[in-house]
Parts: sequence; C-alpha cells; structure tokens
Amino acid sequence: MLRSLRHHNYRMWATADLISVTGTWMQVLALNWLILSITGSATSVGLGLLMQAVPTLLLGPWGGVIADRLPARQVVMTGQIVQAALSTTLAFMASGDPGSTTWLYMISFLSGTATALSSPSLGRFGAEVVGPEDLSNALSLGSVLSSAGRILGMSLAGVVIPLAGVAGAFAADAVSFAGVIIVLALIRKRELHPIPRAEAGERGVSAGLRYVFRTPWMLVTLGLAFVLGSLGRNYQVTMAAMSEGPLNGGASGYGALSVAFAVGTVLGGLYAASRARLSLALLLAMASVCSIGQMISGGSANLLMFGAVLLPIAAGAVVIDTTVSTRVQLDSPAILRGRVIAAQGMVGAASGAAGGPLLGFLSDSLGPRAALSLAGTISVLAALAAGYALWRMGKITLFGRAAAVTAPAEDPAPPAEPAPVPVPALAAGPGGTVPEPAVAVR
Repeated sequence: MLRSLRHHNYRMWATADLISVTGTWMQVLALNWLILSITGSATSVGLGLLMQAVPTLLLGPWGGVIADRLPARQVVMTGQIVQAALSTTLAFMASGDPGSTTWLYMISFLSGTATALSSPSLGRFGAEVVGPEDLSNALSLGSVLSSAGRILGMSLAGVVIPLAGVAGAFAADAVSFAGVIIVLALIRKRELHPIPRAEAGERGVSAGLRYVFRTPWMLVTLGLAFVLGSLGRNYQVTMAAMSEGPLNGGASGYGALSVAFAVGTVLGGLYAASRARLSLALLLAMASVCSIGQMISGGSANLLMFGAVLLPIAAGAVVIDTTVSTRVQLDSPAILRGRVIAAQGMVGAASGAAGGPLLGFLSDSLGPRAALSLAGTISVLAALAAGYALWRMGKITLFGRAAAVTAPAEDPAPPAEPAPVPVPALAAGPGGTVPEPAVAVR
C-alpha cells in the first residue's frame, strides 16, 4: 500500500502536498464563508466556483499543449509562484473591508487561469516523480494526503478565522506555497522518470481532442464524471446551504460538515490504495451508492445525521475520482498525457461551472433539501445510463468484471515504457473538480 514512499522524490513531493492542501482548504473555507457573509446567498458562493472554473474551460487545451511541450517542473514552479501571489493579495484585501465580491471573483478567475495552464504539467510531473510502475499507488496515496490536508486545513481554519479573521487563513495559504516551491527546487533530477514529449507534428490541441472523441469509453466515463461532479457531489455549495438553512449550524456547523466530508475521503483513499485494480464496474457501483446517499442526505433531520450520510458519500467520491483519473492517464498514449489530463480538467471545470451556480439556485429557490434530492435522482439515472453504454461497448460484464480498455487503432501508440499497474488516481481540486495527479498541489 505504501510502495510509492520508497522513492525519495515522492516522499518530498508528498510532504509538499500535505502542506499545500492544508493551506488550500483553509482558503477554500475562508473564501466561501467570506462571500456568503457578504451576500447571504448560496448562489453567490456557486458563482465564485464558476469564476474559478471558467478559465479551465477556455484555456484547458492550451494547458495540455504546454504540458506536452515544455519542462513540467518549470511550469509547475511558475504556477505555484502565481498562486502564492494571489493568496497574498486576498489576505491584504480581507484585512480591510472588501465591500463587495467583485475583487474576490476577479482573484478567483485569475487563480483558475493559473490552474488551467499549470495543472496538466502538474499531472505529468507527478507521474515523473514515481514512474509508471508506481503511479497508480502514488495517485491513491495522494488522495489520502489530500484528504488529510483537507481535514487539517478545515480544522485549522476553525481556529485561525476566529483569532486572525479570514485574512489569517489567506495568509497561511500564501505561506504554504513556499514549502512547495522549496521542494520543487530540491527534488533530485537524476531520479525522475521523464515521460516522452510530443513530437513536432503531435503537439497541437486538436490531437488530444481527436483522441478523446474517438475513444467512446472515455467519452462515457468523462460524461458520467461531469454529472457526478456538477450535481452529484458539489457539496461546497450544499453543505453551506444546509448549515446556514434547515440545519441551523452556522459557520461552525459548516466547518464540522467539511471535516466530516474530509474524514470520509481519507477512508475512501485508503480503500482505493488497498485495491490491486479499480475497474469501471466499481466506478459505476460507487456512482450509484453516492447518488442514492445524496438523495437520502436531503432528508436529514439534524447536523449529526447529515454528517453521517456525508461520510460514505465522500469515501465513494474519492474512489470515483481515483478510478476516472487512473483510467484516463494510464490507458492513454504517453505523448498525449498532458492533453488528456487537460481534457479531464476541462470536464471537472465544466462540472464546477455548471453545478455550483445551479445547485446554489436550486438551494435558494427550492430549498437545499429538495436540491439534494433532485440532484441525487439525476445522478442515479446518469450512472444507470453510463453502465448500459459501457456494457454495450463490452467494457463491463453483467457480473461487474472490467473488460480491457484499448485505444482506437488510428490513435498514436504510446512509446515503449514499463507496463503500468492499472489502479487509482484522484481528482478534485478545491475550486471545482480539477484532476489531481500523484499529489494535489495547486
């Protein structure tokens, strides 16, 4: 379960991951609560997620091209420096009186832009840290670290915000990026496992899009990921709405629910790391369980019951994200790795862009209970439709065993490299559902 930790570079990278994710989730909680306190509207919180997701929809393909052409380490370093500067700006703004959400939305947009252009490179670099034979295990352990960082970040936010205000949480996030930048400088270059870059005729945006659209199982998988990411698990909005509304939990209740959700993701990450393989059949099963759980969560009588239902939903969410990310990365040609990761990132961003405002609107107009029940029902139907489609393609059987996934014959074959172990991965970034590679550093 811990074989990735035998790599010096991964141990360094994992440490940076934990530090960065902790700071990131402090900022997520602080920013969402700041927007909600200014506007009193769940729709406004969803709009903040939209502003961070839009750049990935617009610039994601170019981020993939950058990843497949330029040295990943330098691109990731640049992205971290930009994110640190934006977090510092938020801290200065929050220390005064923001007045309105305009500047908060603008910074969310700029942060999303940095994410769109650097995340595919982050995915490639994460694969280079451990090599193909241990990538799946690293992705699973990365989900556990991300969940642990989320718990720590949310818990620290509950302490820092009352003492130093939301500005203190933003400042802590800015400092966390320094740890990532230091690790990037100290990683041993000779121990990296370089992934072949695209040749001159294979570098365009269209090559990656052609591959995705010519691979039916990938289209179905990403389509299901879109529905689940937008309506099935967009709990940043619904947790705030439930806590502020029918459950009467306030800010402390929102923080407690966020921690409960994070605990569930740790359990899901440990389960994913313990498996030898995560199949498409398991993806469908978890999608159904999470969606049914969401329907049930809408009827929760109190904060404790809602948090209890969130635990299995969160665990299943990590298994879902890990499976999708692994299949997308390891079952695609290496020379297209960055662009395929970018395509997955675009799906995640689109789910955040559509789901955040939509769930906020449904929560404001129908009430958060009805919003959860309706969204859960749609997610169940999507899982059933995806299962039928994958069964017709021969990718799963009636007994749930996964068939082999093969790339279309006309697509470029991956360069010779050690055969990867087909297992986990993670997705889900704090501002939406941006795929996470071996670690979740932004």
